[in-house]
Amino acid sequence: MKRLLYIKKKLQQLYDSIPNEKLKKNLLNALPFWIGSFITGLAAVVYAKLFSWAEHGTRFVFHHASWLFFIITPFCFWLAWHLVVKYAPFARGSGIPQVSAAIELANPKTKGRVRLLLNLKLLVIKVFSSLVMVFGGGAIGREGPTIQISAAIFKKINDLLPEWYPKISKRNMIITGAASGLASAFNTPLGGIVFAIEELTKTHLNFFKSALLTGVIISGLTALNLLGPYLYLGYPQLTNLPIIIVVPVVICAIMAGLSGSWMGEAILYILKRKNRLKKYYKHVLYVVVCGLIMAAMAIFINEHAFGSGKEIMVNTLFTADKEMPWYMPIVRVIGPIISFSTGAAGGVFAPSLSAGASIGALCAEWFHLTDSETNLIVLCGMVGFLTGITRSPFTSSILVIEMTNSHNIIFHLMLSALLANLFATIISRHSFYDVLKEKYVEEVLETVNKK
Repeated sequence: MKRLLYIKKKLQQLYDSIPNEKLKKNLLNALPFWIGSFITGLAAVVYAKLFSWAEHGTRFVFHHASWLFFIITPFCFWLAWHLVVKYAPFARGSGIPQVSAAIELANPKTKGRVRLLLNLKLLVIKVFSSLVMVFGGGAIGREGPTIQISAAIFKKINDLLPEWYPKISKRNMIITGAASGLASAFNTPLGGIVFAIEELTKTHLNFFKSALLTGVIISGLTALNLLGPYLYLGYPQLTNLPIIIVVPVVICAIMAGLSGSWMGEAILYILKRKNRLKKYYKHVLYVVVCGLIMAAMAIFINEHAFGSGKEIMVNTLFTADKEMPWYMPIVRVIGPIISFSTGAAGGVFAPSLSAGASIGALCAEWFHLTDSETNLIVLCGMVGFLTGITRSPFTSSILVIEMTNSHNIIFHLMLSALLANLFATIISRHSFYDVLKEKYVEEVLETVNKK
């Protein structure tokens, strides 16, 4: 506490020492965003390393004694779920719907309720729950959790600003934190900006464009300097693409869009049915059964049922062995449904991309395409599936372009996103995240009213 008072005193002295009032105001307005972005970049790097180690641990155990996962997976699924239920109920799932709900609640009437969705305790539980889940073989990603973690960091910094400090919009800080989190998680700065505009808010960019841009840049540069220059996936070969390739692109985009939308609807349906379970032991039983099913899929069908599925993307894009078992798309869709419906922490971004990659690889086999053409269809499947579940076609396209530096196929990817978004409405008119966001808003309001 004394240290905090000392820092506030020094900030006050620095503020008083600046002669130009406009410069003083601009500097103080930017400073919280800079600090938050730097911390976000550090947090994203640490979390990414821990997540990667957990996945490596899973593979190590699997290759030495795979039968152990009939014990490890149910236990880890239960522990990951129990941590959330016991200590931070709003840490469950992806994190993106919680951030969207927090943005909606960040107004003068309900701003005090945002702390239920974004706080430091939740941040810790989010990390531990997702790490336990992925070590147990859960088909989850770290990108959604990174977004909620980053938004919580920015929100906490906003809360710590002293009374004399120029007023900074809590909503803008949360939005910038979320965008910075996505940018540092995938090393996709444009994707972070587009995500903020398309998915998180309808607010005009002019109100906070400078804060958003600097936030994304600083967090991205922090992650870049710690991890080194890298692409999330790499540079797939994409040359000598014939005009006729548009035919499999269209077919793959439609299949991926429908599959992504269906996966989201399946998760929502199971969560709705699961909410009717009143007894604790029934929830435990459900989570344990989910763990046993995941273990059985990995042991008896394919080990790639476990984890985020990044290996599938890497193998189909960068190796000569691009063949995909016919059942792999089914496994990569069922896995996230099982994992997410438990109520533990974990995102669907990376699992959606891997499911789309498996659909794209399978589609390419049907048409007997070359390696370069297969790479294109795989990327289109990734864009299509992610669009199907998120209904954010621009974000999906930009993310995949930045992950692979594949600007030469931007029109193919945009076409895939457009078709996937269009056909996804056949399954449901509403996006997966939008439905969950409304549920979180209602849950927060009910929780406050009960108190």
